Amino acid sequence: MLTSEFVTAGRAIFTVEPTEVFIEANAKKGRKVQPHYTYRVNHKPASEKGGECYFVALLTGQDNENDYTYLGLLVDQGEVKLTKGSRYADDSFPVRIIRRVLFRLFRDEAALIESKGWKVHHEGRCGRCGRTLTVPESIESGIGPECARKMAG
Repeated sequence: MLTSEFVTAGRAIFTVEPTEVFIEANAKKGRKVQPHYTYRVNHKPASEKGGECYFVALLTGQDNENDYTYLGLLVDQGEVKLTKGSRYADDSFPVRIIRRVLFRLFRDEAALIESKGWKVHHEGRCGRCGRTLTVPESIESGIGPECARKMAG
């Protein structure tokens, strides 16, 4: 299950699947919702130029490694703030969906997301270092054992 620790680990990539009911209800209103949205959250450590921040991007092309479009900044308690460089409007589905999911994750309510029929998947790599996960506990948490130790201490 996805956690706020995974999202803020440094190199998190995860996919959100809205429910069929959500997709169909919006289609009836003439609004197109994708069957899934893949997000990346990158951490930028504090430096002389500025403080620590987390950049949120949306996969928008065929290249799963490079075709991400900047969406906004991850700020307090899972809120996504749009900036001048944001390529999406406040009411767009990618923004609304990421805000909904992160709001719940940062309140330890991931089970509530899934109980409503939404699915959230990390992509099988450590959210901190990007290595492929193989240990079952790591696959579940999205953080490899070495990185979990580093993050804890």
